[in-house]
Amino acid sequence: MFFTNNLEEKIFNVHKYIKCDELQILSGYLGPTPVSRLQSISIKTKVIYGMYGSELIPEALHKILVDNHLDGRHEILYSDIPVHSKCYVWKLEGKIVYSLIGSANFSTSSLSAGYRESLAEMTNDSFGELENYMNHIIGNSIKCNSPKVRFIPNTSENRSSQECSMILYNPLNNEVPQGSGLNWGHSVKGHTNIGDSYITIRTEHLKKYPKLFPKKQISTNLKNQEGRSSRQSDPIELIWDDGFVMKALLEGTQPMGETRYPKQISSFPRKNILGEYLRKRMELPGDALITKKDLESYGRSDIKISLLKRGTYYVDFSV
Repeated sequence: MFFTNNLEEKIFNVHKYIKCDELQILSGYLGPTPVSRLQSISIKTKVIYGMYGSELIPEALHKILVDNHLDGRHEILYSDIPVHSKCYVWKLEGKIVYSLIGSANFSTSSLSAGYRESLAEMTNDSFGELENYMNHIIGNSIKCNSPKVRFIPNTSENRSSQECSMILYNPLNNEVPQGSGLNWGHSVKGHTNIGDSYITIRTEHLKKYPKLFPKKQISTNLKNQEGRSSRQSDPIELIWDDGFVMKALLEGTQPMGETRYPKQISSFPRKNILGEYLRKRMELPGDALITKKDLESYGRSDIKISLLKRGTYYVDFSV
């Protein structure tokens, strides 16, 4: 069978319908949310980050993966051989019983993107070669908590060219808007809930960091399996400086020349996850109307955001 929708749910439910005791995942790139979710399933897992051999790994993502590796049932490896393959393999007593291969990385942006990525079932007569391939990659991998792990260089020059500072107030009047941005939930227009917030993406961010925020997808009439229209932006993951991982969307549309870009970052699936998180860090009530004075009392009035890999960002709100 061939699958193009609800890939994450497919992967996390296979073990309920076949007899197996282990799931092995080989993926060119990894996202923190699906890896953390593996803690919820009842069988052993082994996850291999394929592109470590040529690209190393961002330290922020590495720390999240190590935290998930500490459970004895879940092992995370980094391949010294650069591998872009995506293989999902279920085993019973060391033998492959089911497998999916395709284009979908083990990350939120890949597994949640209907029709953009795909996975297909392998036939039993291919299991022998697949077993040899997986064993070869595993035999040339290191554990994620190994002292030999190397990180992507984090030099001051790299940070200055990749970290975008995004102010959390309106520079025109030097105030936090009362019905938008961090205070979106206080808007009297539209259907918002208390605590709803978003971070504004300004044209200056797009001009200075053209690769940071991807352009909007072309609007289509495609619908997902639930009958809802497909989003123009797929979910992303935000790794905050305190280790908190948040799903988010790059929402709205703003033109720059003939290209359309997103105009805000909001949390997903609820808009108030972001607002509640920021207010908690600022030691404010969950329904507080945030002011510029609140930001100053906290110690900063901006966030710094950088792209770790496609679909995964690091966000700094530390003081």
